[in-house]
Amino acid sequence: MALNHGGAQLNMANGVREFAQSIPDQIAIIDGSRTLTYAELGDRACRVAQALLSAGLKPGARVAVLMSNRLEYFEIAAGMAMSGMTIVPLNTRSVERELEYIIDRSNCEALIVAESYAELAQGIRQSIPVVWSLDGNTDGNEYEAVLAASNPVDPMIDVDENDTFMIMFTSGTTGKPKGVMLSHRGRALTCYSTALDFGIGPGRRTMAVAPLYHGAGFTFAYAAVFCGATISVLRAWDPVQFLTMAEQDRIQTVFLVPTHAQTLRALEKGPREYDLSSLETIYFNAAALPKVLKEWVIEEFPQVGVYEVYGSTEASVVTVLRPADALRKIGSVGHAWFMTEVRVVDDEGNPVKPGEPGELFSRAPYLMTGYLDDPESTDACTTPDGFVTAGDVVILDDEGYIYIVDRKKDMIVTGGVNVYPREVEEIVATFPGVHEVAVVGIPDEKWGEGIVAVVVARPGVELDIAELQAHVEPQLASYKHPQRWEVVASLPRNAGGKVVKRDVVSHLADLG
Repeated sequence: MALNHGGAQLNMANGVREFAQSIPDQIAIIDGSRTLTYAELGDRACRVAQALLSAGLKPGARVAVLMSNRLEYFEIAAGMAMSGMTIVPLNTRSVERELEYIIDRSNCEALIVAESYAELAQGIRQSIPVVWSLDGNTDGNEYEAVLAASNPVDPMIDVDENDTFMIMFTSGTTGKPKGVMLSHRGRALTCYSTALDFGIGPGRRTMAVAPLYHGAGFTFAYAAVFCGATISVLRAWDPVQFLTMAEQDRIQTVFLVPTHAQTLRALEKGPREYDLSSLETIYFNAAALPKVLKEWVIEEFPQVGVYEVYGSTEASVVTVLRPADALRKIGSVGHAWFMTEVRVVDDEGNPVKPGEPGELFSRAPYLMTGYLDDPESTDACTTPDGFVTAGDVVILDDEGYIYIVDRKKDMIVTGGVNVYPREVEEIVATFPGVHEVAVVGIPDEKWGEGIVAVVVARPGVELDIAELQAHVEPQLASYKHPQRWEVVASLPRNAGGKVVKRDVVSHLADLG
């Protein structure tokens, strides 16, 4: 018999399988008063896999999941990997029309839904043959009853590592969501690299904070059970509950987004009032930390190594700025991550010099295998030699550190001159009393596009726009000055915490 020179196939169930054998009694997941050991997690994942197969689904079938952060998310994902099926996470903040679009595009054959989202799921469940419901049975068979009747034996389905494990629909910041196909191989390697860089493994403790229906939120959290750690589940973001749980469960490493840091900063009783001496690592993603916010994080968590990660659903993690450079290279997202090649090119595909803006492309084993049934969009963001881009404009400094300038699509062209919103946002954010800001372009008869700054004030602060302008304008060339200022209560965000700028523009259009 010939040796398979590729070795064993990577599969997203393998970590759960391995640790159910090697550390069966270690706690894998803490969800409030509920816990699962690795033996229990492995048992329940096997039951999920067998129940799906018994329902008539075949390997390759797509299963939608509609629930917030909770213990069951992990066993469902592992069970689907065991059965060779594909998980399609659904955003719980979606409206019915958006869910119908995703279900139609992905042709899901089963739905696993929490009872709290039964009403939201009404429009989609009619077209799906198999429905399981958690915490009730309004929408189909009750989940725990299904598992109790299922076989706890791993089906050991033969799954190729390049098969699709997950279809993650993009947040639609630039149009209708596209289904990003992510393989077992790419996700498994992302989990291993996450564990290596951010300190996740047997005996370690982390927390699921970001939504599990989001790409980074799922992968960074699932890395815990894939690599033998213990993960505490925060069901919904609450800064006080986060700090309380971090203290109580002695959390050592955690993934956050800048919005989380903003709300922590706004607390009357801040992080220093809690015993967070176990916390060693915080890694941020979704958007670069504004300078003033990053300085606050480093000051408020003095014992913690602060990482900044840049990536996309399509490319996974692309770059990382590690703690040694956190202040020396503030504003940078660092160098290429493990096993990743990057290149920065102009519109003709030529490499740019340090200090010149160009579009960032990356190539790594983590990349998507393409957009679901959309070869045109796949071709538009990939190159013949296997690089992919999210359309972000960056510059390299003379040491090769990467700085995100802006999304190519967000660039404002005013009077024929390019203005990158993030540069303006960084200046506005330094004004006392500004909580956050989004700078966008809107149609202007004279300039082509006019610059608008949409600002959120810190709690209890009434912003004086004249003073704000006087602070900003001396620090920017005149063509970069916002011609219009709006103060709002909050900025629209997607599941990953990124500001959805087209929604900001729509809001401005409604205002007139």
